[in-house]
Amino acid sequence: MRWFNNKVQPRDIWEEPVPVPLGDIDAAERIRTICRSATDSAERVGGIAPTGDKRSPPKQRETESARYQRAAKAAMEIAMKVSDELMRDAAVREIVELCLTARDMKTARILFRAIQSPSIRDGLLREHPELAA
Repeated sequence: MRWFNNKVQPRDIWEEPVPVPLGDIDAAERIRTICRSATDSAERVGGIAPTGDKRSPPKQRETESARYQRAAKAAMEIAMKVSDELMRDAAVREIVELCLTARDMKTARILFRAIQSPSIRDGLLREHPELAA
């Protein structure tokens, strides 16, 4: 039984090809899914989650950091294609939350400044006052 010996790594959602051009709603949903899927890596990068893996901590941190960065990049690329401003701002908020979880303040602040909607911007600022700096 050869198929048991196949060691195919499970693919992350952001590595799967998008079969058709996404509409704004589908794009926002995909961004939300990407951000939620990468939260565990962001927590490990940010030092929130304990590392219970048998790999060496620097190697694991590198792996988790690369995974987080791939997810954030994929989500940002999708967000740039969303035409509805409010939906794009809501999607960018999800990415900012992911960056904050990973303690990637530089990227979080840059994305925060890209949010145009006052309600989304003010809500995010209330929850995370460190973005104002």
